[in-house]
This record gives sequence, structure tokens and C-alpha cells, in this order.
Amino acid sequence: MSTAQAARPRSQFGVALRQFGDRLFEAAPGLTTWILLLAPAWISIVFHSTGALIVAGVVLVYDVYWLFRAVTVVGGIYSTMHRMRLDMKKDWLALCMEEVVQGRHDPLQYTHLCVIPTYTEPYSVLERTVQAIVDSNYPAHLKIIGIITRETDLPGWENVARLKEKFSGQLGGFYHIKDPLEPGIVVGKSAAMNWGGRWMVRLLTEQGVDLSKVLITDLDSDYRVHTQYFAWISFHHARETLRDYAIWQPVPLFHNNIWEVPMAVRVMSAITSQWQMFLHSRPHRLVAFSSYTCSLEFVRRVGYWDKDVIPEDSRFYWKAFFEFGSRFAVKSVYLPIYGDSPNSRDYASTHMSQYNQIKRWAWGVTDVPYVLIRLFRHKEISRWLRFRRFYNLFANHLNWVFLPLLLMFGASVPLWVSTDFSLTDVGQTLWSASSVLLSTTLSMVIFFMYFEYLILPPKPKTWPLWKRIGVHLQYLAYPVIGLVMSVVPALEAHTRLLLGAYLEYKVTEKA
Repeated sequence: MSTAQAARPRSQFGVALRQFGDRLFEAAPGLTTWILLLAPAWISIVFHSTGALIVAGVVLVYDVYWLFRAVTVVGGIYSTMHRMRLDMKKDWLALCMEEVVQGRHDPLQYTHLCVIPTYTEPYSVLERTVQAIVDSNYPAHLKIIGIITRETDLPGWENVARLKEKFSGQLGGFYHIKDPLEPGIVVGKSAAMNWGGRWMVRLLTEQGVDLSKVLITDLDSDYRVHTQYFAWISFHHARETLRDYAIWQPVPLFHNNIWEVPMAVRVMSAITSQWQMFLHSRPHRLVAFSSYTCSLEFVRRVGYWDKDVIPEDSRFYWKAFFEFGSRFAVKSVYLPIYGDSPNSRDYASTHMSQYNQIKRWAWGVTDVPYVLIRLFRHKEISRWLRFRRFYNLFANHLNWVFLPLLLMFGASVPLWVSTDFSLTDVGQTLWSASSVLLSTTLSMVIFFMYFEYLILPPKPKTWPLWKRIGVHLQYLAYPVIGLVMSVVPALEAHTRLLLGAYLEYKVTEKA
């Protein structure tokens, strides 16, 4: 037998072994989720009353933890909201000019490039997005827009042509980026941003532009920047020592059409907005989400967005982390960026669009195997930092599904599956204590209602008084809506990854 013939089977075996290992890593998050979800039942069944007692005790500990966690979340949201209110009142362009005059820094050396991937969005949605960029308080010649459409999207071409005719004279540049949908990509925002990023780097490099002086904003097509956004970024970017390794993350508020969507969608928008506000109070947990800003040179060095993934923001975050290590950080922008809530052609499809959006976000669980494979390769990054970031990633995705179900039903499961334990005084006492703690935790929704009241846009003037007041009571339905519209789609995402039933990118419909 020749050497080549002998090597071929070993090579094929090696490939098969690697594929098996990759698949095992891929299935691990979903497998872990289901083991934990079923743990209250199987532990109680296998270990009888002793197991039921252990489960009930663990649930009680988690109830106490979640009560303190709820208090922490309330405090974190309030601190972020307070900081946002302060920064929204300042004239950041005037502060940028003051920096230049006093010779400290030069924030106005930066050009802001907004790259907007679009597919099927109506012209009216794109117009409002571009209008917000034009209206922002920053020199017009330092603002550039690049809109990405597919090469085959002729209605998209027409939209861009109309936008270019209306706004190009009010900007430093307006470009139409036509995505050919290269072979082997996963069609979606990440692949579009990959093409758009490379296209803009090639164009600006040919023009002799310093890429480190161009700040690119990955902007969703329905997002409207705050009027102070670009000036705020320039001011802080110029002052940041590690500016070449930073992503700037604003606070997303899904308020553009909040009074036009059904109750469940409105509640989910509030939950998402406030959770993002909490994360801004915990810098070590903050990751890139939806729309954010960094230098174009940063994008080039990271290797652009991946072409074969759905969760473009979190994957871009992890690529940057493994490229730059401890120098890399996501920095809070204490200004809102306003997005649309899902609002489709009818009542049912609007809810389905919201469900699919949450499921797509939860598909970020695919980052777990991606990070796990690379965790031991990058020894130049401190072991503590690598494992802390990985723990935050894995725990966040597990808690998304596991904790709500454990808190809602975990204390009852031991009573359902173990008759002996249900008849004991200890069993009834632990169940009662867990119910009291859970009720106390859920009462924190009152604070979330109050925060939402403070940051929501004005209600329609045509609404009667009873509706203006009653709309805030809808947030009391948060526990049920959260289970159906957040936990269930996240569980579906985990299960799909476990079974290898990969998710396809679906555009969130916006009216």
C-alpha cells in the first residue's frame, strides 16, 4: 500500500473526528438546557423524597437569589436612565468644539459612516432613518451613508435612488452598496454587513482616507439615532486611550411605533429596552447588540462580519475579543437609539414576527460552541478573562430559558412527582415560602412600569383617558407574555441547535 493510500483513511478519519467534536460542542448548550429543565422531575423521581427535598431547597435558594437580582436590576436601570437624562441635555457638538479650541483633543477629525442593510423595508421606514442622520447635530460633510441592497432587489434600488435624490446634498457622501449574495453565505444581516464593510473599505482606501478616522455605525434600517449621537461618540472616542479597540454601544429603545403595536409586542419591547439599560450598568457584561459604532480600521482588523452566521452582533463581538484580548471593550453610549417594534400586516403575523425576532436573538446561543472551541487556543489572553467572558455568555443563554421556568414551576414539580414529599410538612412549607418569594419578586414589575412611564413617548392625543391609564397596567401581564414570547422561542432555538435543525434568517417585518 502506498503512503498516499495509507494516509487517506487516516485523513478521512481525522475529518470525521473533528466533525463529531464540532457537532458535540454544538449540541452541548441545548443538551445542558434540557437536562436542567427536566432536573426537578428526574431528580425527584430517581431519588424519591430526598431528591424532592433537594430540588425544593435549590428552588428556594434560587428564589432568594432572584429577589436580590430583581432589586439589582431595578437599581441598574435607574442608574442608566439617570445618566441618559443628563447626557441627552448636553450639547455635545459644542463640547467637541471646545476640545478643539483648548487644544486637548480633536473630536471633529472623525467622519461618521452609517451602513444600513435593508431588504423589504418600506421607503417610509428608511426615510425616517436617514432623516434622523441628516438632522443629527454634527457637521454635514462629516456624515456618510451607505445603504446595502441585494443586486436583485429592484424595489430596494428605487428606494435608495429616491433617498439619494432627497438627501445626498445634505451629507458628505451617499452610497448605494449592491450585495451580490456571494456563494456559501447565510443570507442575512451579517453577510450583508460583511459585503458592505469590505465595499466601503475598498472605496475609502482608494480615496486615501485614514480608516481609523472613519467611525462606522452598523445601523438597522428602522433605527433612528439621537440628535447628539455622533457628537457624543466623537467626543468620547477622541478621549478614549484604547479607542482603536473599542465598540460604542447605545441604549436601544423600541419606541418608534410603540403605541401602534399589540399589547404583547409592547410589553416585549419594554422588557428588551429595560434589560439593555440594566446591562449598561454592568460594563463587564455589555456586548454588541443590534446597532453600534467602531472605527472602520477596527472592522478591517477584526476581519469584518462573518458571512455564515445569523447573530451578527454577538459574533462580531467575539471575533474582536479573540483578536484584541484584554485591550478590547464595549463602551456604553448613554444616549438612546430608537427602533421599531415588530408591526406586520395583521395581528397574528405581528406576534409571529415578534416571536421570530426573539428566536433569532436567542440563536446567539450558537456563539457558545464557537467560543468554546477557541477558548483554549488564545493563551495570550488571561485565563480569568477568557473564562469569565465565556461564563457570562453561557450563563446568560441558560438563564434565559432555565431560570424563569425553574422559578415559576420548580417548587411545584417535586410535589407533583413525589406523593410522599407532597404530604410532608417540609414539602408544603418550602412550597409556600417559594410562592411568597416569587410573588415578592414579581411585584418588582411596578418599578419597571414606572421606568417605562418616564421614558415612553407621548401617547396619541386621540386616546381616551381610560386607555391612557390602562395601557400601563398591561405590563402586569409580563410573567405570562415573557414565558410565551421570550422563553419559548429561546427554548426552540436551543432545541434546534441540539437537533441540528438550523435556523434561517427571517427579516422582522416593519410597517
